[in-house]
Amino acid sequence: MKKKVPRLKTDKQAEAFLAQDLSTLDFSQFKPTRFEFEKKDDQINMRVPRPLLEAVKARARDRGIPYTRFIRETLEQAMNAPK
Repeated sequence: MKKKVPRLKTDKQAEAFLAQDLSTLDFSQFKPTRFEFEKKDDQINMRVPRPLLEAVKARARDRGIPYTRFIRETLEQAMNAPK
């Protein structure tokens, strides 16, 4: 049985982890991630119902990302969806 990858909280822990043999690890727990390189020049302010914002925050928390990034990704997906 393959070992789970531990949650690493510091760079030092990550470096020590990567120094070992990783061939016995189960990497199926990893999720794809996106890195944001584009500069954010503008901002928007929105008023939304509290239950909607709480639901957005919960979904972002489930994905392990800040809720503002989740909102931005959702907007990008809507713009890239077929018309």
